[in-house]
Amino acid sequence: MIKLLGAGMILLAGTLLGMYQASQLAKRPRQIGDVIRLLQRLETEIVYGFTPLPAALRTTGQSSSTEAGALFVRTGEQLASSGGRPVQLIWQETVTSLWKDLSMKQGEKEVLLQFGATLGLTDRDDQVKHVRLAINQLQSEEEGARDEQRRYERMWKSLGLLVGALIVVLMY
Repeated sequence: MIKLLGAGMILLAGTLLGMYQASQLAKRPRQIGDVIRLLQRLETEIVYGFTPLPAALRTTGQSSSTEAGALFVRTGEQLASSGGRPVQLIWQETVTSLWKDLSMKQGEKEVLLQFGATLGLTDRDDQVKHVRLAINQLQSEEEGARDEQRRYERMWKSLGLLVGALIVVLMY
């Protein structure tokens, strides 16, 4: 009876591991889409709202309750109380500190860091060009993430169960 219970727990653990990996694959394109929508909203704030950058970032981030929204909110808050620190440095620190909460990969991080390097440096029209460039780059990353999700999500679910079954067979 104890062996059967142990085997069931091993199978459950393997299955849950596979489900976790599959959920991470599903989260990535969703989070990239969230960042794209937030950047579009930021573009609107810059172009039509004539909103100062700290307030625009906070407003943009508060429109979303996701992890990506937190990135914009925290940057806006730190920028408002920055004491003269450069926007680029604040953006980089925020992206780096919140990155562990996101399911995105290095490609998306590079796009966000490149975007942050130009944030607040130029006039409104140039800022819009940089926002659109970041959106285009993230859209291609999102396509790749969706393709990866389609390819590997079922594999991870099956692999978790199969690894659990293999461990059970090898142990007994």
